[in-house]
Amino acid sequence: MSLYMDVHRNVDASVEDVVEAHKKDLETQEKHGVKYLNYWVDEDEGAVFCLFEGPSKEAGEKVHEEAHGLTADEIYEVKQGE
Repeated sequence: MSLYMDVHRNVDASVEDVVEAHKKDLETQEKHGVKYLNYWVDEDEGAVFCLFEGPSKEAGEKVHEEAHGLTADEIYEVKQGE
């Protein structure tokens, strides 16, 4: 499986809203062969970052789309540093 980081910009949501959206991702992820690992929120900048493993960028996007409709602006395939 590949590792991806997605970026959501101009997010008009509280940290609590993001927590709830992440819970919905976890409920939906298995259906698409994705595993969401972590997320980060920058409230001041209105940005959210999600780290996931999956077969493709599109699979991660489908999880977001189905779970809550808050799709990412960008998705990057990343490698873990040592």
